Amino acid sequence: MTDATPADLVAWVERFADLIDAHEAELTRLDSEIGDADHGANMARGLHAVRAKIDADPPATAGDLGRVVGMTLVSTVGGASGPLYGTFFLRLGSAAGTQAALDAAALGAALRAGLDGIVARGKAEAGDKTMIDALAPALDAWDAAVGDGADAAGAAAAAAEAAARGRDATIPLVARKGRASYLGERSAGHMDPGAASVTLLLEALHDSVGTT
Repeated sequence: MTDATPADLVAWVERFADLIDAHEAELTRLDSEIGDADHGANMARGLHAVRAKIDADPPATAGDLGRVVGMTLVSTVGGASGPLYGTFFLRLGSAAGTQAALDAAALGAALRAGLDGIVARGKAEAGDKTMIDALAPALDAWDAAVGDGADAAGAAAAAAEAAARGRDATIPLVARKGRASYLGERSAGHMDPGAASVTLLLEALHDSVGTT
C-alpha cells in the first residue's frame, strides 16, 4: 500500500500552487461571470505565500502542514475563499495530527474533516453551486475506492475524476449561496469557480501522492 508521507503532502500543496498559477486567468474569468472576478488572483496570492512558508520551514507532519497552510490562507486570501480553504487545511491538520505518514483511510478521514469544516463555516449544501459540489462527491469516491482496497494513490485518482464530474455538474445549477446567488436564474449556465479550484486541489493530490 502506498501511504502519503509528509513529503507527498508538501508536494501536493506545491502542485496545487502550480495548478492555480496555470489556471489563474480561467478562475478569474469564471468568477467574473457570477462573482467578484477575483478568485484566481486571490488564490494565487495565498498559495504564493504558502509556498514561501513551507519552502522556508518544511512541515514534518501532516498536522504541521495543515496548520501552516490553513493559517496562511486565512491571513492572505480575501473574500470567502480564504476562510473556507483555510478551514479545510486547519481541520485536515487537526485530524491528521502527528502521524508520520497517512494510509488511504487516514488521509481520507483527514480530507473529510476538512470538508466538514467547510460545511460548518459556509453552511452550504449539495446542489447550492459551491465548491462542495465537487469536493463532497470526490471524498465519497475516495471512501468507495478505499473500501474496494485502493491505496492512497488509487483513491486520489478516483477522487480527482469525481471532483471533475461534480465541477462540471455545477454549470446548470442555480446558485443558492454566495455572491452568485444574487443573480438567481442568471447564475445557471456558468461553472462555479470554487468547484473549479477545488478540483485542481484533488488533481494536485492525484499528481503527488506516492511520487516522493
